[in-house]
Amino acid sequence: MSTSDKSDDDLPAQWSHEPHHHLEFRSGDKVVDIDPDATPGFTGSKRDAPELQAERNTRFAGLQEMLYAGSRAGDTRSLLLVLQGMDTAGKGGIVKHVVGAGNPQGIRYASFGKPTEEELAHHYLWRIRKALPPAGHIGVFDRSHYEDVLIVRVHNLVPPDVWEARYDEINAFEKELVDSGTKIVKVAMFVSLDEQKRRLAERLDRPDKFWKYNPGDIDERLLWPQYQEAYQAMLDRTSTDYAPWHIVPCNRKWYSRLAILELLIEALKEFDLSWPPADFDVEAEKRRLASA
Repeated sequence: MSTSDKSDDDLPAQWSHEPHHHLEFRSGDKVVDIDPDATPGFTGSKRDAPELQAERNTRFAGLQEMLYAGSRAGDTRSLLLVLQGMDTAGKGGIVKHVVGAGNPQGIRYASFGKPTEEELAHHYLWRIRKALPPAGHIGVFDRSHYEDVLIVRVHNLVPPDVWEARYDEINAFEKELVDSGTKIVKVAMFVSLDEQKRRLAERLDRPDKFWKYNPGDIDERLLWPQYQEAYQAMLDRTSTDYAPWHIVPCNRKWYSRLAILELLIEALKEFDLSWPPADFDVEAEKRRLASA
């Protein structure tokens, strides 16, 4: 039975429409107009979040296992989740509380920080290609190839004609991935400067959070107008019909987790997955087992 035949595929009542309907970037959308406090499409409240997330985590885990099982029978498809956002936007929380609901055997996680000397000696997509999910897996990019048109642009790390050419290169790269069977879910996560300041202050107040604090984050805050311009160009130039961007407000962590969880469930359902049939005689094996 395909997943589309199952009753538990119904969208939770708290969503007015599938989240992509509300979150997908559309031509003309402006970064300056994003409300990080908003909860697009969600008609429930924070009180609904714990129970709903537990239910949908279970649904996600089942679909993820089905994707992985299919690869054992020759299905070559995979899913790639791209998380892009400023520090404290909640990327780590998505990895832990959403993707973490799946079986780690079928998850490939990669975090892309400052390139190493070896990585700098190669094309900027070299390290990205090395981290792509194999068949049956869900790949998670905590930051991604988009660093090369964001931080690289804002800090003038390469000449403008170099990063300008990368938008088309990235589009071609992602089209190649999609054509080879990898579905891409791209999420741009936006947190307000006030909320970011509060979260950074919390890290400074808690010894168990010191490891997450980076003094450079304060310097990056001062460059927010330049980052807004860079994010706008990224969205305008690389949101395609085969790999669209989704804009997720992240001041309310409970909402961003529910929204991204539902985007992943939507993407997996589009695969129309099913459990692979046995490649052996089931009844014969039952008889053998009974007599063993």
